[in-house]
Amino acid sequence: MAEIDADDILPNDRVQQSVRDGDITQLTRGAGNRYASEGDTFEIDGDRFKVTSVERRTLGDFTDADAQREGSDSLEAYKRRMQRVHPGDFEWDDSDEVLTYRFQPVE
Repeated sequence: MAEIDADDILPNDRVQQSVRDGDITQLTRGAGNRYASEGDTFEIDGDRFKVTSVERRTLGDFTDADAQREGSDSLEAYKRRMQRVHPGDFEWDDSDEVLTYRFQPVE
């Protein structure tokens, strides 16, 4: 367990604020880099969060529930958002390996 910088796991201020507000409770990143480990903590504007799990999976494992934890209404909306956020360098491939980080506030 380590204290990590929120910038290391969460890519931008909008995502950080959505985590702080409780709208995002997991984030999925490419499997090429590991940004955190289970038990790590980070802080956003004085609020502390703990990484509760890190799971290696494929994009094909994603469900609507995963998309909702990532701040989208549905899996289709999540796919569209990923393509919009990563123009030209992202194409949804069910076999692509990713790491899913789940986190929760620390009381």
